[in-house]
Amino acid sequence: MIDTKIINAGLVTLGLNPSDLGKDLVRYLEQLAKWNRAFNLTAIREPSMMVTHHILDSLSVLPYVKADKMLDFGSGAGLPGIPLAMAKPDLAMVLLDSNSKKTRFLQQMVIELPLPNCRVVHARVENYDEVFEQIVCRAFSSLADIAAKAAHLLTADGEILAMKAQLNDDELKQDLGAFEIATVQKLDVPYLNADRHLVTLKKR
Repeated sequence: MIDTKIINAGLVTLGLNPSDLGKDLVRYLEQLAKWNRAFNLTAIREPSMMVTHHILDSLSVLPYVKADKMLDFGSGAGLPGIPLAMAKPDLAMVLLDSNSKKTRFLQQMVIELPLPNCRVVHARVENYDEVFEQIVCRAFSSLADIAAKAAHLLTADGEILAMKAQLNDDELKQDLGAFEIATVQKLDVPYLNADRHLVTLKKR
């Protein structure tokens, strides 16, 4: 059972209007839970944990979304891309993933929810060719790996928003090639008692 009160309270805490957005997010979570039983889209299966660990976690990065078009690479089940696209209908969001089962789910969500501002691409990030001012990724490998794989997809003055859980000094000291760490900020996720960080990468 999805706790709509927690979703709505979390949205208010994040400064968002829960009226229509809350309902849309519930529909998305219902479909995610349903598809997850067959396609193993996410390791989290408890609906209450999906609210905090997926939805509210994804939306915590919304204040840092400035571009008109954004790429969510390694999108998986659509996180953070789908919640961000729901909360910001004027944002053109590209959901990129190399797993065909996951992109099938994403395409179905774009049709069912519906999400006219979302586009699904089934490809490896290394083989994709489109340029963005902002790229977001969540729980996708190391900062060095993110920088190496996404470099060709970013404008010269663009930025990568890397959502990370715990950070350690070794990762922050990795060789990022053409990139440097611009900022490291702690994200406050409502009802989630765990560390969450946003690392912003920019080209040197």
